[in-house]
Amino acid sequence: MAMPPRETINPNGLPVNIYNTGEKFDYISLTDIAKYKNSSEANDVIRNWLRNRNTIEYLGLWEQMNNPNFNIEYFSSLKQEAGLNSFVLTPKKWIEGTHAIGIISKAGRYGGTFAHSDIAFEFASWISPEFKLYLIKDYQTLKNSESNRLNLNWNLNRTLAKLNYKVHTDAIKEHLIPPKLSKYQVGFHYASEADRINVALFGITAKEWREKNSEKSGNIRDYATTEQLLVLTNLESMNAELIRDKISPLERTERLNSMAQRQMTTFLENRKTIKELENI
Repeated sequence: MAMPPRETINPNGLPVNIYNTGEKFDYISLTDIAKYKNSSEANDVIRNWLRNRNTIEYLGLWEQMNNPNFNIEYFSSLKQEAGLNSFVLTPKKWIEGTHAIGIISKAGRYGGTFAHSDIAFEFASWISPEFKLYLIKDYQTLKNSESNRLNLNWNLNRTLAKLNYKVHTDAIKEHLIPPKLSKYQVGFHYASEADRINVALFGITAKEWREKNSEKSGNIRDYATTEQLLVLTNLESMNAELIRDKISPLERTERLNSMAQRQMTTFLENRKTIKELENI
């Protein structure tokens, strides 16, 4: 199933959805952009663009610069056929044949064809130079807004989480780690308690998250929402106190999970207030 849009911009009044698969860049909906030219036959507009030899060359160059697994041999055969009256190319054929990553195609409710911003802007230029300018302007406004929010709010919450982690690890060192353990054993205890928090809040350990999200960089906490980061800081403080009170690991896990459920429910019910604080 396709993921719902992360953001929507409205260049020149046309809604254009932006998605993120967890990679370092966004995907902009080519299907939405194509509707500027033909609202009822967007897929045909995209296929016509893909038939163009200049388009094939541009896509191939982008993939060679960004995709080490790009199938150059298949690309070369397509380039030779491009421009012929009989030449037909769909997004699915391009993706499957060349192992492309710059364009993705999804089915379902939120389905369609999406592309990296470099490619989406090129497509928009082919649709309408004027529309391309509107698209770039709105996208840049969105990214600037995100950057400010991340720098002022997300990083603040992440810093709070790291400060609480110091309190958390001090309690582990003081009460859980027996003397004369090796560095590896000490590290294991820290990781164990970190995962206790992860399981209580996210329902999964750091290792399990990495196995399910091998294409993503960073760790499970780097992808946490503002609400989750707020709860995270509270869970680490609470766990530190429970450790000092010599509460058993099993009981601590249960208490932390109950606390996470209560606090997440409260934060989600007051999401509007949190969003307003993020925008201050």
